[in-house]
Amino acid sequence: MKLAEALSIRKDLQKRIQQIGVRLKDNVKVQEGDEPSEDPKELMKELDGCLSQLEDLIMRINLTNVQTTNEAGKTLTQMMAEKDVLTLRVSTLRDTFDRASSQNDRYSRSEIKMVTIVDVKQLSKQIDEYSTKLRKLDIEIQALNFQTELI
Repeated sequence: MKLAEALSIRKDLQKRIQQIGVRLKDNVKVQEGDEPSEDPKELMKELDGCLSQLEDLIMRINLTNVQTTNEAGKTLTQMMAEKDVLTLRVSTLRDTFDRASSQNDRYSRSEIKMVTIVDVKQLSKQIDEYSTKLRKLDIEIQALNFQTELI
């Protein structure tokens, strides 16, 4: 099985576990004299099975990520950490850019005037550079995911 397929299965399992949790909560209490629509014991068995599958899959994905490297010798784990930090950097810089480039309307000369103290043009250039780096890194990670066999 390829790593990309394992990642998709992991996502499906996580959704399924969440849905089982909702069903379980809906069936642990009923009005006196009524029967639950689903047996909580059966739901717990189903939950345990899904959680065991998820645990095994996560361990295998993590092992694969630590042992898989790109041409430069970086592991998938390192690349994902870099991607997370780049994503956070781009998001923070975009928020800063939005704030710095927004116009403040003054209704009278007596209102306090706000001025931008960062170079908006330079900030925009930085955002573009980091965004490009992020896209390239994401494409490289995705390519490795589709080429790599799950351990």
